Formats: sequence, structure tokens, C-alpha cells
Amino acid sequence: MTVTSCLHLLAGSEGAVTRQRARTHVASVAVEEEVERVRLVVQIPCLNEEETLPAVLATIPTSIPGIDEILVLIIDDGSTDRTIEVAEQHGVKHFVRHARNRGLGRSFHDGVQRALELGADIVVNTDGDNQYPQERIGDLCQPILKGRADIVIADRQVHLVEHFSGPKVLLQKFGSRIVNKAAGTNLPDAASGFRAYSRDSLILLNTITQFSYCMETIIQAGNKRMAIESIPIRTNPKTRESRLFKSTYQHVLKSAGAIVKAYIMYKPYVIFSFFAVLLGVLGLIPFVRYAALKAVGDDGNHLQSLLVGTILLVMSFMSVIVGIIGDLLRTNRALIEDTLEHTKKMRFGND
Repeated sequence: MTVTSCLHLLAGSEGAVTRQRARTHVASVAVEEEVERVRLVVQIPCLNEEETLPAVLATIPTSIPGIDEILVLIIDDGSTDRTIEVAEQHGVKHFVRHARNRGLGRSFHDGVQRALELGADIVVNTDGDNQYPQERIGDLCQPILKGRADIVIADRQVHLVEHFSGPKVLLQKFGSRIVNKAAGTNLPDAASGFRAYSRDSLILLNTITQFSYCMETIIQAGNKRMAIESIPIRTNPKTRESRLFKSTYQHVLKSAGAIVKAYIMYKPYVIFSFFAVLLGVLGLIPFVRYAALKAVGDDGNHLQSLLVGTILLVMSFMSVIVGIIGDLLRTNRALIEDTLEHTKKMRFGND
């Protein structure tokens, strides 16, 4: 082989390498552009919201700094009015439909599944009754876009809400305090439904309640060590009565049930240790009383009180056993959730 041939061969090899590097660079740039593209899905659970839905849709931002695409998703929870037709007239193309009412918790769950299928990087949940200022959706997204938070919750500043009575404000604050205790968080308004979730947080969260997802997701997120932020907002004027509950009494009962269930799921030893100690102390009282009476020479028959004490001590012991079983179930659920997390990542194409 001549020197000239070698030079030509070398030049050709260098050209091939250069072209390959160029193709690799273009491909990497394209991948980076695709990765950096951020999609926001605004989901709106609706139950007969044909009158207020236009105002909600009209105030959803069409552009947000850091967001490349904004989609609107309507979750129709068994509406019997023109909610769907109104949404379609306003350009909404994505829907989740329930043939009958299945509750706000289930609507949130199904909406999240559909949002992830649509490739959402951030999901903002608002309500169809226009109680929340949709203009603040961009503010909810910013802490997530900047990497500071996994979840951002709007603080309604309940003491400033005109239609909230004094007792309702106190109950809201008390409920938030209990939720914060269970979750290890410090949120001023745990019951607010106006919030933003990152894609990763939704992969990790698993809602099971049909009543309301608000408190359950906070307790789950807190126990999974997610970063949660809060921003203050002012709500819009009231448009209708709540359809989630018929009275404040019913709301308190359902909320309390959801909190207790979440406590049992994530901190069973707290609930059952409390009952074990309480029942143990009450069970010891008759025996201490009996010993004191014997010490002063009282030989009376105290069989009834000793029987009550024995029953209480047995119940205390049973609480300890149930607490141990609950803690084992908590560990088992954590392992199952790890498997579910991997399943979701495969299903929704999460890297």
C-alpha cells in the first residue's frame, strides 16, 4: 500500500469519526430537549359543575414560565347536567368519566392515573366550583420546577374566608394540627384541595380513601420524607354549598376517620400503644385499690372490681398484640409499595 493510499484511508477514517460525533451530538441535543420539556396537567374533579366550570376554565393560565405544555383534564364523577358539553365547548379534550358518583378520593386517584398516562411532569388539582384562584397555578408549580418541593399546597388562610364560621375555622386548624402530627409536617392548611404534585411524588403516593385524598396524601408524603411547601392564597367567593359532606358534623366524622385510618396505616404503634397504656392503667386501679384495702384490714369481697381490672388488663395486652401485628403489616405494605412503584414507573415510562 502506497503512502498516498494510507493518507486517503486515514482521512476517510477521520471523516467518518467526525460525522459519527456530529450525529451523536445532534442526538444528545435532541434527547436533552425532549427531557427538558415540561408538561403540566390541570385536573378538575366535577360533579354537576356546568354553571361554574366556564369561570374555572377561563382562569387557567395558558402559559407559565418553565412549563412547555398545559393540558386540562376533567374528571366527571357521575354528573347529570351538561358538565361534559360545557368542557368540550371550552376546548377540553381529556376526560375521565364515572357512570355514577364514586367520591372525591376515587376521582383524584383516577385523574392522577390518567394524567400520568398523558405524560404529566406536574399535576395541579383544583375544584370545579371555582373556589380557588386558578391564576395562582403558576405559583404552585414554581417550587417544584426549582427542585425545592415535591408537593405544594395552597394555604387558604381559613381565618380570612368570609363564609367560614368561627367554629369551622377552629376545626380546620385543629385538623391541620393533627395531620401535621401524624405526617411530621408543618402545614397551615392540610384540608386545602388546591395543590401541585410532581410526577415522582405521584408515583410514590397510593390513595385508598373515597372521601377525600387531602389529608391522606399529606400523611403518606410526610412519612415518605417528601418535601412539602405551602403558599398563601385568597379563595374566591362561595358559589354553592359543599357536596362533599352534608354538615360540619359529618365532615368532622369523616375527616377523623380518614386521619385515624392513616395513623393506623403508618404509625400503628402510636394508636395501639395509647390504648395499651390507657387500658393497663385503668386495669391496675382495682388491684391497687384491693391491695390498699387489704393493707388496712378490709377483708370485704371485691371480686367484681378485680374482674373488671382483669378484663381491662387483658384488653391492654391485646392492644399490644394488635399493635405488633399492625407494625408488621406496615412493613409488609412498604415492601408492596416498592413493587407498586416499580410497576408504575414501567407503566408510565418513568426513568
